[in-house]
Amino acid sequence: MISSRHAQTDPELRRLALSVLQPGFVGVEAPDWLLRAIGDGLSSVVLFSRNIAAPEQVARLSAQLRAENPELIIAIDEEAGDVTRLEAWTGSTRPGNFALGTVDDVELTEAVARDIGSELHAAGVSLDYAPSADVNSNPRNPVIGLRSFGTTTDLVARHTAAWIRGLQSAGVAACAKHFPGHGDTAVDSHHGLPSYDADLEEIAATALPPFRAALAEGVRVVMSGHLLVPAYDKQYPATMSRPIIHDLLRGELGFDGLVVTDGIEMGAVTDRYGIDGATVGAIVAGVDAVCVGGERADQGTVELLSGALLDALASGELSEERLRDASERVRAFAGWSAALGRSVPRQEIRGDIGFQAARRAIRLNGSVAESLPITGAPHVVELVPATNLAIGNETPWGVAAPLRERVPGTTFARVHPEQLDGGNGVLEELALKPAAGRPLVAVVRDASRYEWMSSALATLLRARPDTVVVEMGLPGEETPGAVHIATHGATTASGVAAAEALIGRTG
Repeated sequence: MISSRHAQTDPELRRLALSVLQPGFVGVEAPDWLLRAIGDGLSSVVLFSRNIAAPEQVARLSAQLRAENPELIIAIDEEAGDVTRLEAWTGSTRPGNFALGTVDDVELTEAVARDIGSELHAAGVSLDYAPSADVNSNPRNPVIGLRSFGTTTDLVARHTAAWIRGLQSAGVAACAKHFPGHGDTAVDSHHGLPSYDADLEEIAATALPPFRAALAEGVRVVMSGHLLVPAYDKQYPATMSRPIIHDLLRGELGFDGLVVTDGIEMGAVTDRYGIDGATVGAIVAGVDAVCVGGERADQGTVELLSGALLDALASGELSEERLRDASERVRAFAGWSAALGRSVPRQEIRGDIGFQAARRAIRLNGSVAESLPITGAPHVVELVPATNLAIGNETPWGVAAPLRERVPGTTFARVHPEQLDGGNGVLEELALKPAAGRPLVAVVRDASRYEWMSSALATLLRARPDTVVVEMGLPGEETPGAVHIATHGATTASGVAAAEALIGRTG
């Protein structure tokens, strides 16, 4: 498993180095190199959508992996909403955190999280990198948005706690992220280094309470964020910052569980330190496990990172005591999470709870009585922004598909920004002409964040003031239109709820 450069290294040190990695891999079956690595000491793996074809297949994959180590940590990034791995190909049947925060029913949030936990438990997953405990206090945040429960600290704190209660009651460990809070940033950490420039007092009042609530609820894993927080550390991002990981999280907040990094290959850290340097820096700072595999998921990456840790031991940059401490925390969590899974019987998965939540998150404005339900088959125009790497490949979203299932004759067009470079002729051809004499439904997503989308919508509304606007994603200021339907989510469940609102019937 270890490259020839480290072939003579003490086997125990090699085992320690492997034990603190949480890598991904390619395929719906475990590759041989991964099984060998587990035998050599690898304690965790991470599943992505590329590893998932069907629930039964994931359960078989988990069993294959655990045949090498019964307490292997099998992790996944299943927030539901935009960030879903289990339902990446169909779109999530749950509306996401922002919708749950909009409803503001902690029992509903707990029930949705329990349902997700039941599905993960049945698939053999033991750790879910959720929930996001970030307060989305910057409306132009490019990476958090709907992944947050909301814009106010108290709301996010109580729903973070409810999510953890629900998930862990189903036998799956939760993970509060992205410490110390990624909500008030304006850069996507997949591409660059965000900076959270608040002072200590503001951080304590705004960003930290949801993490305190998570710890009080018994969360055993916290994920670090790749962001600079100058009030604590002007040099290193949180993932590599001893003042943030050791002094704040361990010391001030009293967290004694497992600290895992966000994806270590993300540009916020690798652009400055390299993937190997960021890995070593994180462990030195007090992190216990390094998540990797969203973009780099091969044997060579595991060899590179484990080798970097061994080199750091040899040079003295990383102490053996710190590596052993990290490995012991991984081992302790693995035992606890395995016991948690064994202690909870498999529960019924309620496929309807997410749709119920999506319906409750719908908000209507405008001349509802005059415009809804729509009469006749509509033409639907969906204005489509680019996705981000946290979401992965674009998951299905929108209103056209569920409307076509419910209203025969519904037509639709999807418009991307590059299609509009030549002016409004595309809108005339794809939106206005096909909608002549028919209801026009314009679907936008995070419209307030995209000038091209707001402009295109304004063009449609000038030509067709009777347009019904469905706003998926994070709502901005009220969008004009004959009727404005805000879903507070952008998933399959949210699209179904919006379609039902348009035609005036449920189910």
